[in-house]
Amino acid sequence: MRLLVTGAAGSIGTVLTDGLTDRGHEVVGLDRVPAPDGYVGPWHLIDCADPDAVAAVFAEERLDAVVHLAGYPGEGSLAESLRSHTVTTAALLDAMVEHGVTRLVYAGSNHAVGRTPRTDLLTTAERPRPDTFYGVGKVAAEAVMSLYADRYGIDAVSCRIGSFLPEPETVRNLSTWLSHDDCVRMVEASLTTASPGFAVLYGISANTRAWWDLEPGRALGYEPQDDAEDWADRIAARDEDATEAAHVGGAFATEAFYRPAFDRS
Repeated sequence: MRLLVTGAAGSIGTVLTDGLTDRGHEVVGLDRVPAPDGYVGPWHLIDCADPDAVAAVFAEERLDAVVHLAGYPGEGSLAESLRSHTVTTAALLDAMVEHGVTRLVYAGSNHAVGRTPRTDLLTTAERPRPDTFYGVGKVAAEAVMSLYADRYGIDAVSCRIGSFLPEPETVRNLSTWLSHDDCVRMVEASLTTASPGFAVLYGISANTRAWWDLEPGRALGYEPQDDAEDWADRIAARDEDATEAAHVGGAFATEAFYRPAFDRS
């Protein structure tokens, strides 16, 4: 497949660009910063919150699908979060409809349900329960994806990513870790599964202590191979562990992230 990868210079983007290329796909990179050293292939230096700039990329490139990773990974105001996560998704979807591209794989987030108290295994049937405006932006992006799936027949998969790290670093990560290799497996499965319509999966590895149900991903062909438990004996307990285990969003659900919706002068 010929794939547009947004946020291709980021931590997930660089891993996926290499991993998907190794699996025979052709990547067209897009980011607000230049291509990383060693990248070969087309690269578009734009902000994908600009719908005209996005449309121009689609007019120039022949694309089979979009992997949308771009977005500010931290907390901002409500307007900033909606622009970064929801407006960018809508701009891409408009261009996809205009140019007949029918598959979108989105870097959703566990923070879409991060305010959910940590009790039983969390399924995709649970209601959205964001823990931050960042999480609100991710939920709103999923809503736009669902709308375009119903209106235009777009196949749109939101991968609610847990903790994307080379290896787990905290007790919470033993439940939420997504390995680099499993991330590539997850995205390729989401790109190639037949006719998913609008679908949501939890983006974690096959962790023994998983907080989220992996069956929605397996139904789409995602079979994770790694387990954070392999690192458990190297992870020291911390005072923050109990707080991070109270809600599935960890620290994002604490008062440290409380803020007003608007930055008023």
